[in-house]
Amino acid sequence: MTAPSHAARAHSFNSVAAQYAANRPSYPPALFDAVEELAGRSLTGARVVDVGAGTGIATALLRERGADVLAVEPGDGMAAQFRHCHAGIPLVRGNGDALPLATASADFLTYAQAWHWTDPARSVPEALRVLRPGGALALWWNITPLDIPWHVEQAVRIERRFGLHTGGPAPAADLQGRGDRAAQADPTGRLTFTSRRVRWSRRVPVDTHLANLGSHSVFLVHGIEASTAFFAEERRHLLDAFPDGTVEETYDVDLIVAVTPESPHGA
Repeated sequence: MTAPSHAARAHSFNSVAAQYAANRPSYPPALFDAVEELAGRSLTGARVVDVGAGTGIATALLRERGADVLAVEPGDGMAAQFRHCHAGIPLVRGNGDALPLATASADFLTYAQAWHWTDPARSVPEALRVLRPGGALALWWNITPLDIPWHVEQAVRIERRFGLHTGGPAPAADLQGRGDRAAQADPTGRLTFTSRRVRWSRRVPVDTHLANLGSHSVFLVHGIEASTAFFAEERRHLLDAFPDGTVEETYDVDLIVAVTPESPHGA
């Protein structure tokens, strides 16, 4: 079977936007504390542009931190779900490779689970154009850590059935020996990133966990029949591991932040 294209994976979410909104994990407060620390400025009152906003999971949390936030989202289905969930937050259509924004108009650009869908050769210059002097580019991903046995076992089952890589960022443990997150985010080296990892967890019913998995591109692009068969087997594995039907999902949020020079001629 021919591997699905990057574009096909990127657009696959539009067909399951409601499922994505209902079941994907959120982000812990400690993540936004770390964003502010690494950026050297508060989100409160800042002009924040959340790019690849999807259904608005991160966008809404940024607004709760007091940010003046604007969402940018390319997908029809995701944008429609965003407007359904967050009618009071402004949204424009676009993507990180060609931002529909004025030069030097943002204090923060944020990408939650989204930077890997961009082309850094285009998205890096766009970020530098749109950010104000001293502004911050913050990129983060909820990553499944592979130091927890049941997560490892599930990852092996997914790889055995569907192969790697899923089209998203590598698991945290898989970055060892593959270069760090900053090098993957900006192969040109134009940006200087600092990093932080924040671990958190949530307890959810087995059905929520499976619906969360099902909203990932690796399953979406392989079709309903293959995914349904996998999830039927996976339910049995999960109930063996979690007899009460409640799954504890653990995540490492990988965060990297780059701050632009205070002036065009800054270091």
